[in-house]
Amino acid sequence: MSDSVKKKFDEVAKDYDLQRRKLIPCFDEFYSVATGCVHVDKKTPRILDLGAGTGLFASYVRQRYPEAKLTLIDLSEEMLKEARLRFRDDPQVQYISADYRTYLFDEQSYDAVISSLSIHHLSHQDKRTLFHTVYHLLTDGGIFVNADQAAGASFDLDHRYKAEWEATIRESGLSIQMVESAIERRKLDINASVEDQLKWLLDAGFAEADCVYEYNEFAVFCSRK
Repeated sequence: MSDSVKKKFDEVAKDYDLQRRKLIPCFDEFYSVATGCVHVDKKTPRILDLGAGTGLFASYVRQRYPEAKLTLIDLSEEMLKEARLRFRDDPQVQYISADYRTYLFDEQSYDAVISSLSIHHLSHQDKRTLFHTVYHLLTDGGIFVNADQAAGASFDLDHRYKAEWEATIRESGLSIQMVESAIERRKLDINASVEDQLKWLLDAGFAEADCVYEYNEFAVFCSRK
């Protein structure tokens, strides 16, 4: 993940959660579906959040599993500062400031790996490599839930989705500065199609993979080892 991505998210860390609700037209459904997909049969599951940011997605999952052990990894220390404020002194939450593409997880295994609005910043080859890494990090039967962005199935659809998103956020009540900043950040996106991502997940070894929710560019992928 490039330094430019890190810089952009360092800059918006303090206001990121406020903005995110406005920048995702389907916010409630998107996170509700994603959280509901994190299903494990343990009272104290080990859960890894890739590109955890402020810990928003992890906090929703934590409501389902109050005794879960969370590991939050993100490239932006500024974003993780906000996550530390969210979880305060919770001893069951670990923070790692690093690039999850190259970080060595010391042979640890997780019952679930989650991610939201992060993996689309990777090159397609890095996405494929990461899916293999996630597969090997999971326990047998473990689940991978990725709530992210996806490219439209055609150039015309992709263009329409982006135009609709921009029109929506311009009417969201966010300041012009916040809107323009969000549009600028989107230039760093490297969205892959739903079809390609499902294929890459199966290629990585997952027994099953599905896109369980899709609203224009926003999609929730659920895969089980």
